[in-house]
Amino acid sequence: MTDDRLNVAVATPLSEELCALIEELEPRVRLVRDQTLLPAMRHPADFSGDPSFRRTEEQQERFESMLDAADVLYGIPDVDPAALRRVVRANPRLRWVQVMAAGGGSQVKAAGLTAEELQRVAFTTGAGVHGGPLAEFAVFGLLAGAKRLPRLQAQQKRHEWSGRFEMGQLADQTVLVLGLGGIGIQISRLLKAFGSRVIGVSRHGTPVESVDELVHPDRIAEVAGDVDAVVAALPGTAATEGMLGEAFFTSVRDGVTVVNVGRGTVIDERALTAALDAGRVGFAALDVVAVEPLAADSPLWDHPNVLISPHTAALTTAEDRRLAELFADNATRLLDGRPLRNLVDVVDFY
Repeated sequence: MTDDRLNVAVATPLSEELCALIEELEPRVRLVRDQTLLPAMRHPADFSGDPSFRRTEEQQERFESMLDAADVLYGIPDVDPAALRRVVRANPRLRWVQVMAAGGGSQVKAAGLTAEELQRVAFTTGAGVHGGPLAEFAVFGLLAGAKRLPRLQAQQKRHEWSGRFEMGQLADQTVLVLGLGGIGIQISRLLKAFGSRVIGVSRHGTPVESVDELVHPDRIAEVAGDVDAVVAALPGTAATEGMLGEAFFTSVRDGVTVVNVGRGTVIDERALTAALDAGRVGFAALDVVAVEPLAADSPLWDHPNVLISPHTAALTTAEDRRLAELFADNATRLLDGRPLRNLVDVVDFY
């Protein structure tokens, strides 16, 4: 009797409990793994693992042999684009690679694969898994801006009970949401629950139930003066780099709130800093920056109206399980000949 199960090499840290869950959800999958060849995780979704981990030469050979015999990779080996390139070229039977990051297209791009290789192997991302936590962080940032959190914190630090002052309310605000993928749609749904008017930025113009108005990315400077807040939920691509730049920030009304839960390269940080200093941006909540970690001498660290989060807004204890469930669903789709979810666009790499 032949065994025609799908051989999946676990190329990134994954607990035995979640290995068993994947095989339970899709019994036609065989997860091939050796936990001694994988680094220990320091926290949930720590796919790089303990930085002190090193394989011996013999272990590295075993690890690569396991990858080179697989139909599918669960994760990019060592989260290293060069290692991904090596296995794609060494393993002609490889059909699919599950990338953990929601914006994993940039990791695929960094591998420098040929057009033929990009067509031969399917790449999918973790998009959607992080939507709920990131949408909550976006609302947190918008509320902090509306409720004037920096002023409250400064007054509390001074033990100052000031006179009363006005606060904003999301129900009265118009919010520009850049990017209407899984994260952007979840953000727009939460904003509609608050009563906000939502303007969505989309290249495709596909209607979204929770979005009141759609604009093309080329028009964001035109609508900048009409919004009270902007949330960036875009991937880092050549098309999105610097989208929120000088033209946008010089067009906004004073005191706008800026939140970024996408990729740091979407915002021109010099233009943002100038807008903060001029009062055009009243508050910025940034979970991502252009170069991470943020440079120690960046003026964003010490700006009184900026909140820096170290790219951690998506991290929850449930992330690993949600990724495993997403993978199992996609494995079923692959085996049944149905389209995979979250396929990487191998032209724009998002």
